[in-house]
Amino acid sequence: MSTLAIVGLDVILLIVLLMMSVPLPYCFGGALLFMSIFGGVSMKSMMLWAYSQSVGTVLLASPLFILAGTYMGGSGVAKKLLDLCDAFVGRIKGGLGIISVVTCAIIGAISGSGFTGVAATGPIMIPRMVEQGYSRGFATALVTVSSVLGLLIPPSAIMIIYGWITETSIPACFLSTVGPGVLVMILFCIINLRECKKFDLTLLPPMQLKEKVQMTTKRTISAIPALMMPVIILGGIYGGIFTATEAAAVAALYSIPVGLFIYREMKLKDLKTMTMDSICSIGSIMVMVVFCLMLSQTFVMLQVPQALIKIIFSLTTNKTIILILMNIFLFVVGMIVNDSTGMLLCAPLLLPLVRELGLSPIHFAAIMGVNLAMGGVTPPYASILYLGMRIGQCEFKDILKPTMKLLLFGYVPVVLLTSFWPDLSMFLPKLFHLA
Repeated sequence: MSTLAIVGLDVILLIVLLMMSVPLPYCFGGALLFMSIFGGVSMKSMMLWAYSQSVGTVLLASPLFILAGTYMGGSGVAKKLLDLCDAFVGRIKGGLGIISVVTCAIIGAISGSGFTGVAATGPIMIPRMVEQGYSRGFATALVTVSSVLGLLIPPSAIMIIYGWITETSIPACFLSTVGPGVLVMILFCIINLRECKKFDLTLLPPMQLKEKVQMTTKRTISAIPALMMPVIILGGIYGGIFTATEAAAVAALYSIPVGLFIYREMKLKDLKTMTMDSICSIGSIMVMVVFCLMLSQTFVMLQVPQALIKIIFSLTTNKTIILILMNIFLFVVGMIVNDSTGMLLCAPLLLPLVRELGLSPIHFAAIMGVNLAMGGVTPPYASILYLGMRIGQCEFKDILKPTMKLLLFGYVPVVLLTSFWPDLSMFLPKLFHLA
C-alpha cells in the first residue's frame, strides 16, 4: 500500500474517532498507533523526538495562560472591565452589545484563550442583555462569537504554538493577528447596532453630565488593577522585559492578589479549586499536544507535505485558487478539532506549501489564526459555541441563525482580507521591525 493511501486511511480513522466523541488525546493516540503499525514509523523514535520538543520553555506558555485565564475569571477582573465599558456606552441603544464585544477583546489580551471571554463575560452580560430586550439567541451568539477575539488579540495561545513549531518570531506572530482582530471587533459592533433596530430595548434614562463624570471616574479608578494586566503583559513582551512564557506566569501570579486582596471576589478555597480545575485541563491538553506533535512529525517523515505540494501544483499553479483551497481546508479542520490541535497538525503540513507560494510565515500565521478561530464557533466541533449555549441557557436552534449571520458578515470578509491583503497582517510586524 502506498504512503499516501496509508496517510489517507489514518486521516479517515482520526475523523471517525472525532465524530464518535472519543476524547481528543485518544483520537490522536489511535491515529498515531495506526501509523506506527502500518506506516513503518518507529514509536520509540517518535517518543524521543516528542520529548526533546516538549521540554523547552516556550510550550509552557499555553498552560500558564490557561491558569491565568481561570484565575482571572474568578478574580473580578472581568466584572470591573464590564462596569467600566458600561459607564461609557451602557445607556445608548446597542451599548450592551458593544460592551460585550470590546470586553471579550480586552480579556483576550489578558488570557490568550477563546474560552475565557465567554466564560468570564457570558454569565454577566447575557442576562443583562436579555433583560434589556435582546433576544436570548442573539445575546448568546454575540458574546460567544466575540470570545474568539481572544485567539486574535495578543498574546494568543495558538500564535505561541505556531511560532514554536515553525521557529517564527512569537512577537511577530502576535502582531500579525492584531489587524484582523480589530477589524472583526469593529464589524461585530456594527452588526450589533444594526440588529438592535429589531429589538424593543429598554434603556436606562440618560444621566446628567456631572453624574456621568462621577460614575466614570469611580469605575475607572476601580478598574485600574484590571487594566494593568494587559499593560503589564503586552508592555513586558514588546518592551523586551520578559518572554511570552514569563508573561503568562506574571499574568497568573498578578491575578491572585488582585482577586484576593483588591477586588475580594476570590477566596483561598476558590483559588485551590480553580487551580485543580486548571491542572486537569492542562494535563489533558498537554497529552493531546504530545500526540499531535508525534502525528505531525510522522507525516513530515513520510514526506506528506512534499506529496501535497506536488498534487496541488499538478492541479493548478494559480496562487489565488491555492489560497482559497487552503482557507477551506483550514476552516474544515477548525470545524473538526480545536484551534490548538489544528495548529499543531496543519502548521508543519502546510508551511512548505506556503513557502513554495512565496508567502511570509508571519502572514501565514494570521491566515491560520483567523481560520482556526472561526472553526471554534462553527459546528460540528464548535467547543466555544457549545460552552456559550450552556452559559446563556440557549437552544441550538435559537443561537444558530445569529451565529451564522455574525460569521458570514463579520468574520468571513476578514478571512478573505487577511489572505489576499498581506498588509493587514504584516503592517505591525514591519512597523516593529519583526518582519
